[in-house]
Amino acid sequence: MSFNRIYDIAGSSLAAQTQRLNTVASNLANADAAAADADQAYRAVKPVFRAIYDQFNGVPSAKVEVAAVVQTDAPVEMRFEPNHPYANEEGFVAYSNVDTVAEMADMMSATQSFEASVNIMNRARSMQQGLLQLGTK
Repeated sequence: MSFNRIYDIAGSSLAAQTQRLNTVASNLANADAAAADADQAYRAVKPVFRAIYDQFNGVPSAKVEVAAVVQTDAPVEMRFEPNHPYANEEGFVAYSNVDTVAEMADMMSATQSFEASVNIMNRARSMQQGLLQLGTK
C-alpha cells in the first residue's frame, strides 16, 4: 500500500470524526434549549457513516465518509414549568432530547478515533523519512 493511500484512509477518518465532534458540540450546546411545543424543540443529530471499499494494486482498503446527518427520534422532554414564558396551556415546556451523558461518551470515542488517525499519519510520515535516510547511507 502506498503512503498516499495511507494518508487518504487516515484523512477520511479525520474528516468523519471531525463531523462527529461537530454534531456532539451542537447537541451539547442545545441540551437545555426550551421551546413552546414539541415540534419546535431541538432534536439531537447524529452522523451516519458509510464505508467506501476499494482495491489498489490488488490490496483491499476502505475509507469512511459521512453519508448523512440525521435527527434522533427520541422523544423530547416535557417539563412542568407553568411560570416559564414558553409554557403551554397545561404548563409544560418542551426541552431537547439530547442525552448529555451519551454525548460525552460519543465525544470521548470520537476524540480517541481522531487521535488514532493522527497517530497513523505520524507513523507513515516517520516511515517515509526513514526510507529517505536509507538512500543517503
